[in-house]
Amino acid sequence: MESTMTVTGYVGHNIELKQTRTGVSTVSFRVGTTPRIKTDNGWVDQATTWLNVVCYRSLADHVAGSVYKGDPVIVHGKVRTQAWIDAQGVQHEKMVIEAAAVGHDLTRGVSVFKRSPVRAPDGSMPSGAEPVPDGPSDEEDVIMEQVFDEDDAELSPEAMAAAV
Repeated sequence: MESTMTVTGYVGHNIELKQTRTGVSTVSFRVGTTPRIKTDNGWVDQATTWLNVVCYRSLADHVAGSVYKGDPVIVHGKVRTQAWIDAQGVQHEKMVIEAAAVGHDLTRGVSVFKRSPVRAPDGSMPSGAEPVPDGPSDEEDVIMEQVFDEDDAELSPEAMAAAV
């Protein structure tokens, strides 16, 4: 039996795409989640819990091109234990989520989806296919700033209609 976990939170650092020795794409990042409780004096943040997430193959490629430090995300995957022995011979273990799915938490904002091109059997990109972008374009940043009304932390219907 395998344990799975779904967590929402914020990405804690910039994501870096790496390759294993056998050429498999991988990314790892941490997701922070901070519970809030309501008291007589208002809302109070509790201690932040940091969870380690690892992604492989095409999911790693897509996360590296789509998710950035501070983004609100939803992560779903298998709970795993990674064990290693350090240079002093001390054994360590940490719990990680081996992600099966990662996406933006749309309760916190809007996102734009771009389907990635299907690769040919030899791994090459089809003619006319565009690579995954390094991040949002300046135009997308402007649209997002116009759509999100920070004063009341809700989407402005007028700005949303203008952006579409």
